[in-house]
Amino acid sequence: MTKLSPRYETPLSHAFTNQAGISLPIICGPMYPCSNPELVAAASEAGALGIVQPISLTYVHGYDFRKGIRYIRTLTNSPIGMNALIEQSNKRYHQRMAQWIDIALEEGVRFFITSLGKPNWVVERVHAVGGVVYHDVTESKWAKKAVEAKVDGLIAVNNRAGGHSGNHSAYSLYDKLRPFGLPTICAGGISTPSEYQAALEYGYAGVQMGTRFIASTECSASQPYKQAIVDANETDIVLSERVTGTPVSLINTPYTKRLGLKTNRFEKWLLAGGKTKYLLRTLYMLRSLWKLKRAVLDNTGTLDYWQAGKSVQGIKTIEPVKEIIKQFSKAEKKDKSE
Repeated sequence: MTKLSPRYETPLSHAFTNQAGISLPIICGPMYPCSNPELVAAASEAGALGIVQPISLTYVHGYDFRKGIRYIRTLTNSPIGMNALIEQSNKRYHQRMAQWIDIALEEGVRFFITSLGKPNWVVERVHAVGGVVYHDVTESKWAKKAVEAKVDGLIAVNNRAGGHSGNHSAYSLYDKLRPFGLPTICAGGISTPSEYQAALEYGYAGVQMGTRFIASTECSASQPYKQAIVDANETDIVLSERVTGTPVSLINTPYTKRLGLKTNRFEKWLLAGGKTKYLLRTLYMLRSLWKLKRAVLDNTGTLDYWQAGKSVQGIKTIEPVKEIIKQFSKAEKKDKSE
């Protein structure tokens, strides 16, 4: 395992790289629908940590979950992780996620990122076999619940993230989470070595990148999608409530404009209720899962329904994952020589 530059060395940064078993404190974030097996494997093979997104693996890319993990294992012997969306309003989905977690554990996965729920039951299963769990948080109140569940670290989702975006800047969010004393990963707004260095210097134990890895040769996203990321500036990223009912970062394409960004009065009323909120979010999700899947595989570019974060600002090329990560590794080596 490579050693971090002295100016970045902290007990928390060491804790993260040691827990993950990786060379560089970089996570290739889980992305629906973009986390294809080849991308996950390429990130891990290059010294970062690739994360399996189960719905992408099974629904988008057509793998039986266990066979998909075993296929990734044929591409790399390096550690991989798994993302578990643990929101429990849908009993059938929750049971499926629990099965996927058990399968991942059986297949040797030991690093988990949990999202959208209380992670206590995942922590119990994973800790029982010596694994670790990091939890997605956007506010200190969610971090408090995660810490109470005995998670090992936090994924700090800030207001520049793709997918479900947070409310705070990377640095203000870190200040809110620092008192918990856990390794904390900066998720959102990172696509260049200078941004990576700035996050580590501020105190983050590592970074999670998603959008940067969509614009890679190993990602199976369509060429128009990748080119749209390269062409976009951060001002082209908008937040839409019409994907899941909560703000999601999208490229402001003609399709996004036609879809609209805000929920209407009737939808707001449904989202304010108990059972109706879950019903509408389920309908949103089913529609979005299908359309996002079509869009990511559509090489014509006519269905321009594309998720991305504000890190598009620093993405100017489509490159192999190995070359992308090498740029961050070079930044570490350069820093050591100064």
